[in-house]
Amino acid sequence: MDTASSLHQNPIRRGVRDGECVVDAALDVIGGKWKGMIVHQLLKGPLRFNTLRREVGDITQRMLTKQLRELEDDGLVSRTVYAEVPPRVEYRLTPGGAALGPVIAALRAWGEDHLRAPATREAA
Repeated sequence: MDTASSLHQNPIRRGVRDGECVVDAALDVIGGKWKGMIVHQLLKGPLRFNTLRREVGDITQRMLTKQLRELEDDGLVSRTVYAEVPPRVEYRLTPGGAALGPVIAALRAWGEDHLRAPATREAA
């Protein structure tokens, strides 16, 4: 497996601006409809684009590309292009992205406790 290039493996680039709340800054990096789901899926391990798109669900190719680029730019996701024919690209979490694991797990637990209907909670 020859790696042609591996991009965006630097630490998280988004800092906290003067006077800005650190929670607001964090939500700016991981907020939105899709980023949490993308990180959740990548916590399972590296994924190729189409696999990630299937796992995330109802997301367009354009939106997934946009969200992945933003996560790459913020230093949470790395993109590796393999020198193969056809080209193969994998996405994985950087150490900074992987550090979101407990946060995603806590969100999942909160969702299970507070968002599921009582009958569904008992069945799960």
